[in-house]
Amino acid sequence: MKKHLIFQSLLILFLFTNMIFTFTAYAKANDDSILYQVFNLASERTQDVQFYIMESQFTNYSVNGERMSRDIYTVYLKHTPYKSEGNLNDVYTCLKFTVKLDNTAETTIPNLQGWTYTLSNSPDGMDDKGQMLGIEHSKFENLVDGYGNPFPPDKAYLIYNTFIDFHAIYSFCEKTNEGKGIQDLNRIGQKIVHASAFSEAPVNLGSHVAQGSMFKNGEITLAFKGLSVVDDVKCAIVFFDSGESSFKMTMNPAPDMEIKTIGTSHYNGDIYIDLASNWIQRAVMEEVVVSETTLPFPPHKVNAVTERYTVLRNVSDVEF
Repeated sequence: MKKHLIFQSLLILFLFTNMIFTFTAYAKANDDSILYQVFNLASERTQDVQFYIMESQFTNYSVNGERMSRDIYTVYLKHTPYKSEGNLNDVYTCLKFTVKLDNTAETTIPNLQGWTYTLSNSPDGMDDKGQMLGIEHSKFENLVDGYGNPFPPDKAYLIYNTFIDFHAIYSFCEKTNEGKGIQDLNRIGQKIVHASAFSEAPVNLGSHVAQGSMFKNGEITLAFKGLSVVDDVKCAIVFFDSGESSFKMTMNPAPDMEIKTIGTSHYNGDIYIDLASNWIQRAVMEEVVVSETTLPFPPHKVNAVTERYTVLRNVSDVEF
């Protein structure tokens, strides 16, 4: 009788242990299947209207590390995908743009409220006027805030550049016609050198930022970092890194006055792509800029460090 009970206990223990082992092996295999799953991050997007809020904080430091100022630029952007063959371009509408310069009160930019635009379809992103992405330079001439105060040329440029940055982030999620792109990332852990690596783009703007001003990217890389959830939306995480980038800019804030700036930049961040709709759900970017500015008056040369932190959020229209 005792032998029978011992045998029965051992059998139950064996079956229980085997069940645990089987369940653990199944769970591990199931986990592994997620890690090795094939994804299509370059699939067609849904045709739903998207609403975005993008906030960029610029913190300026002197070379001794002292914080000089912190400015915040926030754009509220509506993205309407094209609906028919007669409208071949997506439509973008700036619903609101706010600026907070250091310790001053936040203000709006009335001239940009309700502004609608489309992007250039040319392969190099330039329109027939030499404007990056076809974004109209004249829109950023003589900008004033909600109190009627004009923005200085350097602040006006950062306002313009906010739109460029939004589309630059999205460009990493577009298929490339030549070279590596998002279509080449289909498994977690993959990394590529993006087709835009070492590309050079003009950064001139209207009458204040002269022709010949440019930004040159370093070795831009993309990496399929993993999976996450943003606001209950399952997302792929794509990491981007600019490598060692450089720039030069000539500004003419007044007649017969020329200010030249040269410097280096390094930006990187994460893009969270909705696995169901393929729209960006969230993006975070950090950038460090080291620059030297030559002035036509004493102290003649000014060195500075700027740290930028940008957050792009896909939101509902209620937040507008």
